[in-house]
Amino acid sequence: MGSTGHLVVAGGPETDLVQAARSRLEGLESLWSRFRADSELCRLNASPGRWVELSPPTVAVVRQAVRAWEATDGLFDPTVLPALEAAGYTGSFEDLPREQLSAPRLDRVPGCAGIDVRDDRVRLPPGVRLELGGIGKGYAADLVAQELLAAGATGACVNLGGDVRAAGTAPGNATWVVGVEDEARPGTDLAWLGLREGAVATSTRLRRRWRQRGQERHHLIDPSTAAPTANEVTTVTVVAGEAHWAEVLAKAALIAGVDAGRALLETHQVAGLLMKKDGTAHPAGPWERFVAWTPNCGGISPASAG
Repeated sequence: MGSTGHLVVAGGPETDLVQAARSRLEGLESLWSRFRADSELCRLNASPGRWVELSPPTVAVVRQAVRAWEATDGLFDPTVLPALEAAGYTGSFEDLPREQLSAPRLDRVPGCAGIDVRDDRVRLPPGVRLELGGIGKGYAADLVAQELLAAGATGACVNLGGDVRAAGTAPGNATWVVGVEDEARPGTDLAWLGLREGAVATSTRLRRRWRQRGQERHHLIDPSTAAPTANEVTTVTVVAGEAHWAEVLAKAALIAGVDAGRALLETHQVAGLLMKKDGTAHPAGPWERFVAWTPNCGGISPASAG
């Protein structure tokens, strides 16, 4: 998934559960990676106009991606893959040259209207290819956290590249604490968030960056322009019930901009924090309800938890 992951398991046979969760995550990555030719996602993308039989997790994440596109009026769009490649994100990020030649510019993103999902099959219309990176990380965190509880853990916290799902009881019957890193100042925290149960996801355009013909590029594509978003918002963090939904809304709010992004989060009744290029913070919904610490509170923050 191109990210660092952390697993915390409370109760149960911890060693066995952690190893099983690691294996499960590796299996999901092998299904959804666009950089592995044998993945189910690549097989689906290579079969336009044809029904493709897929495993239940893949069908489920595609179905959730289409629903997210509908719920955000297209701000979240898993069909941006050709636009992402045109912007230069053509391989695993760690292997990308930081200066790239320009590619033909796309003028539109097709959207999800023609995608069919039935039982264990999916059919993509010609010209549509999916990118499941963000929602896939969140969905994997949700799935693994719930599977850990079902396997006997009393609590589980799964962090996949900043998409965090906390479920069950934290160690010592405490609140799960998730550190929100200041993306403009890596290694420092903007806040700690306290959760009894739920999810936190952050979307930012400050990390995965490169240059294309002298221009800055990043991986967050605005579906309305088929190009990397260029508004004033650099980072959005969302607190929601599920990690994949927090990821979807964080990305959609970043693409929408400050005012429309805050309105989107409040419409969906989630908490969020939008950061602008000038360093100002714009909370949305019941953000303060989850804040357990900020630098202005005094004290010293520990290493970021997600």
